[in-house]
This record gives sequence, structure tokens and C-alpha cells, in this order.
Amino acid sequence: MKTPMPTEEGVRSALCDVIDPEVGMNIVDLGLVYVVEIRDDMLRVDLTMTTQACPMSDMILNDARMALESLAPDNARIELNLVWEPPWTPAMMTACARRHFGWDEPA
Repeated sequence: MKTPMPTEEGVRSALCDVIDPEVGMNIVDLGLVYVVEIRDDMLRVDLTMTTQACPMSDMILNDARMALESLAPDNARIELNLVWEPPWTPAMMTACARRHFGWDEPA
């Protein structure tokens, strides 16, 4: 039986296991995952880093690739793209991440 392609929700859930070690938060809540595109035999993810000078970018990309490979069928093509547009800002973080860093004002 052929393994089905994952859903976008499944991809994002798997990427929640990828931690930016400099800040101790996953790349989804940090707002680093920009695009998840799923086709019949292709899984594409565009992501960014908090800064172009991120010393952990290779490790984060490797961890992201391993997370995607664990989800996708063996014959699926995985495109993992590091992009810089639009530039990342803290406004892209989830409310959970902003609270973690103490950046949300209490209601």
C-alpha cells in the first residue's frame, strides 16, 4: 500500500519538533515556516531564519529535512528552500511564542 502524502497540518506538526537551539523554540511558532506546498509526489517547504547570520541554519535545515523525510512517502521529492523574503520579524511569531519571550502584554 502506498504511503499517502502528508497534509499541511501534518507537515507543520512535524516541523514543530524542529527547535531553533539559540532560542529554544520550534520553527513553526517562531514563524519561520512560510510556505507548505503538497502535490502528488512533491513536498515543498519554504522557510527562513531569524537572521541571515544565523549560525544554526545548517542544523535547522538538516533537522527540518529529516522531519519531512519521516513524513513523506519514499518516492516523494522534497524541496526545502531557505528564503529571505519577506524578511522575518517577531510579528510573525505565534502568540504562544511571543508570550514565551514575554513580548505580549497581558489583556
